[in-house]
Amino acid sequence: MLSRLVLLASLTFAVVQADEPIFVDGATGFSSGWENWSWSTNFTFGSTAIPGRSSLLVSSDAYAGFSLYDETPFNNNYAGMRFDFASAAPQQVQWYLQSTTSGGQSAQITLDTFSSSINANSFTTITINFADLPPNGGLLGNDTWNRLNFQALGSGATYSIDNFSLITDIVVPPLFLSAEPLGQNLIAATTQGAVDLTQLKVTLNNSTIAITNHTTYVPVDSPASSITYFTLGSSFAAGTLLITAGNTTFNYTIPAVQYGSITTGNQRPINPHIYGVNFPTSASYIEHLGVTISRWGGNAETAYNPFGDFTNAGNDWYFENRANDDGSADSWIEWVEGAGSDTMVAIPALDWVAKDSTSYSYPATIYPNQESFDPYNANAGDGMYPNGSWVPPLPQTNVYTPWNMSLASKWLTGLVHKPTIVTVDNEMEIASSTHQDMHPNNIGYDEELARMVNTSVMAKAALPNALVAAPSTCAWWFYWTSAIGYTDNAAHNNIDWLPWFL
Repeated sequence: MLSRLVLLASLTFAVVQADEPIFVDGATGFSSGWENWSWSTNFTFGSTAIPGRSSLLVSSDAYAGFSLYDETPFNNNYAGMRFDFASAAPQQVQWYLQSTTSGGQSAQITLDTFSSSINANSFTTITINFADLPPNGGLLGNDTWNRLNFQALGSGATYSIDNFSLITDIVVPPLFLSAEPLGQNLIAATTQGAVDLTQLKVTLNNSTIAITNHTTYVPVDSPASSITYFTLGSSFAAGTLLITAGNTTFNYTIPAVQYGSITTGNQRPINPHIYGVNFPTSASYIEHLGVTISRWGGNAETAYNPFGDFTNAGNDWYFENRANDDGSADSWIEWVEGAGSDTMVAIPALDWVAKDSTSYSYPATIYPNQESFDPYNANAGDGMYPNGSWVPPLPQTNVYTPWNMSLASKWLTGLVHKPTIVTVDNEMEIASSTHQDMHPNNIGYDEELARMVNTSVMAKAALPNALVAAPSTCAWWFYWTSAIGYTDNAAHNNIDWLPWFL
């Protein structure tokens, strides 16, 4: 019998076709419709490295990839992927999917995560369940998936692969994964597959406790396992609790009741905005988790140009401009608030924002001796010499366009959808590191305060109903001092940064 997971997968992934082979044993090429988009990678078709097989032998340089493009996007039409794999170092190969249409990318997962038995001398069959992705049973997001990647990490990789295909059905064995007591008379059982819930039995001190009803909950973001809450006909008491579920027994010692008192006179409500996340992935994510505030913020938002939706993540990724991952702030606010969450938006507060989606600050043609280069763009460097010192930045206008409070006001007043809260930039105090190409000098007390006050005054004028939050800092350390260090404290009457700021 197909598992509950397969039934769920058939709904989530809209299975409408048979398995799609990509490469089969003995083939001299890839299946029709699949193009080779690999980089710095060599293939040997018909390899006999694994006895008895005529497989594909792959050899990739450091950070190079075996990559295949599907001319017809496979989207979310399959339950998963299956292939035979052999390697002495599966931890050096990561698997992921991409959409060249939307720019979306799945989680990058090393092959050793899928199986601990992978070895160099024989094939291990790997099944990747798109509804149960490691490490936490996540669900592959909906997208126009059309590119499959096996990318080597820093040591490069050589491996054999055979018989890989997209598959429509995955049968998950029914198992009780856990069962434990909750509260006064509840048992919470985590299961996978189509378990027979009537198999769960409960005894307390050798006496059977009746189960009066149960409710099953399937998490929308990790549907590979479900949680069932069983209500017992009587309350727990001190003693030995045995929960038998299928072939598994869970044993608990229930302690005697301990009595105490709780003083309730000094009660304060929890601010609802404590339940927030940064860049929620979807409306269903917000609704499922009950997210009360969603943040548009991070290193890339320091360089966000709303008049083109360009950005630059700075030191996070080779100081390269790109199209903003989340589109426009206005449209983001619209769908996030439509899902029931308030919004918090970071306002760029330095002097520059990305001018386009293609420029980068440290080209190898000018600075060839850098510590590392983008594995996907060999000309874009990390701005650092091998000895750990920074490369002198080129003129900011190579990559950025000027930004000021007049432009910020134009952006905010033009928003159709207004944020609940705005923050003054993101981790401004470490901009000389994260955005060294934009602001190479350390930011001290006076500069940070001036930028925060100027941005806040502008924001309140542009968005009188929005709250303004500052400082948006990276760590407790910068509540005490600045990137300049304690000489900056000394120059300000030896007062720590935050009390001085307030």
